[in-house]
Amino acid sequence: MKRHGPALRLTIFVGEFDKWRHKPLYTEIVHRAHAAGLAGATVLRGQEGYGASNHIHTTRILSLSEDLPMVIIIVDAAERIREFLPQLDELIEEGMAIVDEVEVIRYVGREHENDLR
Repeated sequence: MKRHGPALRLTIFVGEFDKWRHKPLYTEIVHRAHAAGLAGATVLRGQEGYGASNHIHTTRILSLSEDLPMVIIIVDAAERIREFLPQLDELIEEGMAIVDEVEVIRYVGREHENDLR
């Protein structure tokens, strides 16, 4: 991905307990994004929310933190995001994915210890 300029942000909403072959769905999505060479992915755990099922999921103590919302955010060039979208059709049974245009203003990696030698 370029250090700056136009890009797409893919935001995926799934449940904390959603699985893909006995592991968390959000983990599978991140690993596939990595394997596809996408610029990066971040998973955020929601405090409260609801979706198409209309059931509210919350961290409040009386609700026992059941199946909280998970949000996966991936940003990369438009063509790379669009190439990745068919994988979501295979993975997501319940949830939502959205794409919106963004402008990257800074994209730089951290130097690794081994790179300094």
